[in-house]
Amino acid sequence: MLQSSRIQRWLRWGRRKPFDALAGVLVLAACGYVIIGPLVVARYPMMTDLPFHAANASILRNYWNESWHFGEQFVLQPFAVPYMSMYVIAAALMVVMPAVTAVKVAAAIMLALLPAGLAVMFWGMRKSPLLGVVGLGFVWCGLTGWGFLNFMGALGLFAMVVGLALRQLDRPSTVVGGLLSGLLILLFFTHPFRFPFALAAVVASAVVLYPATRRWRPVLVPLLPPVVLFAIWWWLRPPALAGEMGPLQLHLDRMDQVGRLLYRSLRDPAEQVAATWAWDVLKVTALGLAALFAVQGRLSGRRRRDWAWGAGVIVVTLGCAGVFLVLYLVLPMQIGLWWYVYPREITSAAFVGLGLLPDLPRQGVLRVAIVAALCWMVVPLGSVVIDNYRKFDDVTRDFTAIADQVPQAPKLCYLIFDHSGSTAINTPFIHLPAYVQADRGGWLSFHFATWGASPIVYRSPGEPGAVVPPKTPLRWEWTPHKFRVKKHGRFFDWFLVRHRRNPSRYFRADPTIELAAQQGTWWLYRRVPQRR
Repeated sequence: MLQSSRIQRWLRWGRRKPFDALAGVLVLAACGYVIIGPLVVARYPMMTDLPFHAANASILRNYWNESWHFGEQFVLQPFAVPYMSMYVIAAALMVVMPAVTAVKVAAAIMLALLPAGLAVMFWGMRKSPLLGVVGLGFVWCGLTGWGFLNFMGALGLFAMVVGLALRQLDRPSTVVGGLLSGLLILLFFTHPFRFPFALAAVVASAVVLYPATRRWRPVLVPLLPPVVLFAIWWWLRPPALAGEMGPLQLHLDRMDQVGRLLYRSLRDPAEQVAATWAWDVLKVTALGLAALFAVQGRLSGRRRRDWAWGAGVIVVTLGCAGVFLVLYLVLPMQIGLWWYVYPREITSAAFVGLGLLPDLPRQGVLRVAIVAALCWMVVPLGSVVIDNYRKFDDVTRDFTAIADQVPQAPKLCYLIFDHSGSTAINTPFIHLPAYVQADRGGWLSFHFATWGASPIVYRSPGEPGAVVPPKTPLRWEWTPHKFRVKKHGRFFDWFLVRHRRNPSRYFRADPTIELAAQQGTWWLYRRVPQRR
């Protein structure tokens, strides 16, 4: 009955506001095409780190299943290193679907937080949530190509937090306050280092908008539980998450890199054409919205508090974007084990800066036309990614075929010599064999667990019952030529190699290893009992 009542309310709303309903359908269609389209056409998404996201989620799902041997290797630390939200989603989905499908659905959810987050932020600003569709322009940026999905999801959650804080200051309610508190906690378990920025944004919003709202208490209580949670974590966080930044310097020359870092994940020239098109459409649309706002006289008749609200919202947006821009200009490339640090912040700055877009006009026809233009802006970006993902699917069919020949719970050493065959700027092959662990369990020669900066870490080899692969040096996965079978291969009984030529020379020193299969550029070796 409750579900039926909600449907009826939506239908009544659609009849009252048919143009808004049509615009909403266009936005949902664009989101489906841009976000889901690439994930459907390729079995393995062309993201560098996604295979290990799948493996970590599978470890969480099958940790207590002895036949997968995860309990022998790993320790779960969901609070000490709380990058958990995507893994929890994917692990839950793995109950009803294959591991690869589950992690793709989880990836889609994290990416969908970008337009959803902007929609909530615009709503909190007293603007149309339909403007959130512009967030699709960042869905397939370079950070997604790396597979930094926790960061991308956290970026959407940050925008949501700002939007809910604004709404709570504007029209306080228990529901919005509860959602604000819950989203801050979710943000903490998605990317803990984004949490302080969200907290600062909420406090800054209360200060900046005080002349317009005369309120600050409505956001105080929602902050208490997440702040206490973060404080406890900060006190207990492991050393791996306490990297030294070193001296900070201002690098104005990085402004020359902005275009490349914002949108360059493919070697396909069509990506730059689509990105340029999107930028041009966005500029024209923004100017058109500003002109309509002025022509329609929407500035007339405003009270002093309305002016204070409008100015405050602009200041909050500029402040958040400005902080991220400064971080982009001063942070190093690496902090402790974390690499590619400063380039992430220009994406944050540009994404939050979208909050400066003027509101949609009141007239329904114009609203639909502008929303259609914004959807038209992002669709070519999705089309380029779909085309390149489809090509990558053809390239990885040999991997699918050879992975099917690996047994359950193998002790698998993998070596990636050949990175050719994809249009991605960053190699999507480097961690591809981690899908074997996601599907079948067992051990891998390299794992994110070795760093101690993941929710899943290796057990101490000296613990009773621990069966842990030998430790590898930093950047081991990028230097397969250093592999020596007598030194590095003793623990493993299966070896998966990507190489253009026969790599048997790497295994000649161990007569117990023989070629088991070969598909395209993939070579599978196994250890057999030594004949007497």
